[in-house]
Amino acid sequence: QVQLVESGGGLVQAGGSLRLSCAASGSMFSINAIAMGWYRQAPGKQRELVATITSGGRTNYADSVKGRFTISRDGAKNTVFLQMNSLKPEDTAIYYCNTVMIGAATIPLGSWGQGTQVTVSS
Repeated sequence: QVQLVESGGGLVQAGGSLRLSCAASGSMFSINAIAMGWYRQAPGKQRELVATITSGGRTNYADSVKGRFTISRDGAKNTVFLQMNSLKPEDTAIYYCNTVMIGAATIPLGSWGQGTQVTVSS
């Protein structure tokens, strides 16, 4: 069974940066072998997909974060990262990672963890 644990959130001023981590554990599970995604959920809003990275390393981003966020992974640490720069107050949300299936739509495959809170002050 795969367990994903998010960390790295916090309070930051607009224009600042944060790097989120998603550490994966579980027997025979490698983040290099599966597509991973970062999602976020702001208060009163639906969860939305922010970024994905395929097993081949191809990345994709929501228009709202393109050019500001970067998804990456470290296979040796079995960890996926989300580097967030030029943060805006509208980026405030709880951020989650998950394994995903990418097709006509991107579908989260696993259960949701606790997430990590990101708060951007103006």
